[in-house]
Amino acid sequence: MHISGIGRKTEARFWAAGMGAPAEVTRAAAAALPAAKLRLVRAELESAPPFAQRGPDYWAARLPARELWRLFPRYRPSTAFLDIETTGYQDHNAITAITVYDGITVHTFVRGQNLEEFARLIGGYEVIVTYNGKGFDVPMIERELDVRLNQAHLDLRPLLANLGFSGGLKGCEKMLGLDRGELNGVDGWHAVLLWREYKRTGDRQALNTLLAYNVADAINLEPLMVEVYNRNVAQTPFAGTLLLPTPSPASNPYQADQRLLAKIRDRIGSR
Repeated sequence: MHISGIGRKTEARFWAAGMGAPAEVTRAAAAALPAAKLRLVRAELESAPPFAQRGPDYWAARLPARELWRLFPRYRPSTAFLDIETTGYQDHNAITAITVYDGITVHTFVRGQNLEEFARLIGGYEVIVTYNGKGFDVPMIERELDVRLNQAHLDLRPLLANLGFSGGLKGCEKMLGLDRGELNGVDGWHAVLLWREYKRTGDRQALNTLLAYNVADAINLEPLMVEVYNRNVAQTPFAGTLLLPTPSPASNPYQADQRLLAKIRDRIGSR
């Protein structure tokens, strides 16, 4: 579908005919497409760089937004799962924490400590995966840290919605069977209040609990991304060979302080 003139129905006809490689697609196109459209297909195939030289930006610029899940397996080793937390102030909302997870290592960045180091780290990845990051996380990061995130961006919110899953990140997790354990019921407003508690008292446990929540948001993006990929691949003839195994649960290096969470819940309940 990265080829001009090829939509879902035409692509499915190629697959049904056993066509996969570009040369095979061209032969199939000769019988399936009008002459004018066939010329466009051939011109694009002939002008394309060698397959190995096509980075994720090449595919992201050519695939429809709802098909960007196709990038994931090829660029998974260079993918960052990303989530931020903020102060929650309407007049001057600011980033308090960022977590980057690459499928192996968890990296956390905290306002007033090491937030400026985020730009150097994220530059080493070719793809980022977020939930609602195109509308929130990325604009916040670019505005506040004065950095451009030019990576191919897989935003799970619309990709999950295309599969019938909605209700925010936590809602999608529940629908797909992900359990946050001690962090069940904790949401973004809890994270705002935990940051304010940390700034007011200097209590390191408040910050650790905030980071536990932020890390959970980021590491859960990986199984959600795999679920999105697998459910889409299941609709193709390649499900038997291309399905990905469910990743093992990632370890969260931070633990939530249940005493503090109970205090925050009481504060929310009394409003």
